[in-house]
Amino acid sequence: MRTIYFYFCFIINLIWINTKKVKLKSIIKHKGKKETDAYLANTVRTWSNFVLKIAGLSLTVTGRENIPKEPCVFVGNHQSNLDIPAILANTDRLTGAIAKKDMEKIPIVNYWMRQIHCVFLDRENPREALKAITEGVENLKNGYSMIIFPEGTRSRSNVMGEFKKGSMRLAIKAGVPIVPITIYDTNKAMEGNNGKVKKANAKLIIGKPIYLEGMSKEEKADISEVVRNIIQGNLDDLNSKRSSL
Repeated sequence: MRTIYFYFCFIINLIWINTKKVKLKSIIKHKGKKETDAYLANTVRTWSNFVLKIAGLSLTVTGRENIPKEPCVFVGNHQSNLDIPAILANTDRLTGAIAKKDMEKIPIVNYWMRQIHCVFLDRENPREALKAITEGVENLKNGYSMIIFPEGTRSRSNVMGEFKKGSMRLAIKAGVPIVPITIYDTNKAMEGNNGKVKKANAKLIIGKPIYLEGMSKEEKADISEVVRNIIQGNLDDLNSKRSSL
C-alpha cells in the first residue's frame, strides 16, 4: 500500500514542482544569482524532505557541522534511489550531482537537475565523460558543491562496492575539499524490498572534510582509497553495533 501511495504522491508532486518553473524564470530574469540560488536550494530541500516523508524513511544525521563553508565534493556509498534526497535535505547550499546519462531523459526531473547544476555522465563514452568532469569542475569553481557516488551504481545493501577509477578527479581538478558521506540502511526503504517501498530507519554520517591543498601527487593518487576506508570504517562500526544488540 505504501508503494502505491509513494508513487502517487511522487507524481503529483512532480506536476506541482513543474508549475514552479514560471516563478523560477521570473526570478532568473528580474533578480540576481543569489536570489535564484536561494530559491532553487529551498525548492530542492523541500522536495527532498517530501520524498523522504512519503517513503517513510526516518533519517538520523550526524556531522552536519563538518560541511565546509566553501564548495566541496560530497562522496558517498550508494544504496538506494533515496540517497540523493537524503543528502540534499541535509546540505546548507545549492548542490548538484554527477548523474547517469539516462536521468537526462526523464521529463520534469531533468529540467530541475540542470537548474541545480547536475552533470550527466556517460561512462561508456570517454570523450563525453571528460566533458562531464570539466563541467563539474566549472560548477565547483562557480561556487556549487557536487555529489558523486564512486561505486557507479546502487549496492542495494550495506556492502560497499569498489570505487571507479578516477572517481576523485572532480575534486582534485577543482582543488576543493572532499566530504565523505556514509549512507546506512536507505536500501531498506526501497531497493531491499523487491521494489516495494517500506518504512525504515537509516543513518547518514557526514565526515570531516579532506583538504587536498598541500598534498603530494602520490597522496592525491591514493585519496580514493582514503575516502573509501573512512566510509567502510563507519559501515563496519554500524554493522558491529547491530550484531551486538
